[in-house]
Amino acid sequence: MNCHEVMDKVYEYSGEESVPLLVQIQIALHLFFCADCTQAYKRFEVTRDVLKNDFLPPAPDFSDPIMMQVYKEEDLTENTFAEIDLTGEGLNETSNAPAGLSTRAWVIIGLAVLLSLASSFFGLDFNKLADTAGMSFLLPIGITIGVVLTVYGAFFIGSHLKELSERFGLR
Repeated sequence: MNCHEVMDKVYEYSGEESVPLLVQIQIALHLFFCADCTQAYKRFEVTRDVLKNDFLPPAPDFSDPIMMQVYKEEDLTENTFAEIDLTGEGLNETSNAPAGLSTRAWVIIGLAVLLSLASSFFGLDFNKLADTAGMSFLLPIGITIGVVLTVYGAFFIGSHLKELSERFGLR
């Protein structure tokens, strides 16, 4: 083995505890006969130890604050429960959990998406591309716009299903 191959093996197995015996013997023999590689190996070991122990301070333990947040969220979900009304009128659901995006925010974002998709036809580059590709180019554009709006609408309806069913009386 030459010096380059030995140092590649040293770097490759530097973080591992179980180095194959044959590789250990090859590295040890080469380091025994090659003074340059021995110096490079010692410098590598010192650098690795410095980087491992002294270079970065130990990270603070965030497990307690994180677990406190997890327990708070569990408490919020435990406070969300459904009661069956004995009169047979259905479920009364109470919740202390924080809400997501409001309906108004969803509508504003949806309009912004619609306007950005529709305004893509007004660019000068689009006209050149449409002239070059012909009318068949409009089909993938139309499908893309349809898919984006359908997926956005599905997410909106899925996330606001309860509100929409109450508004339109669909129980």
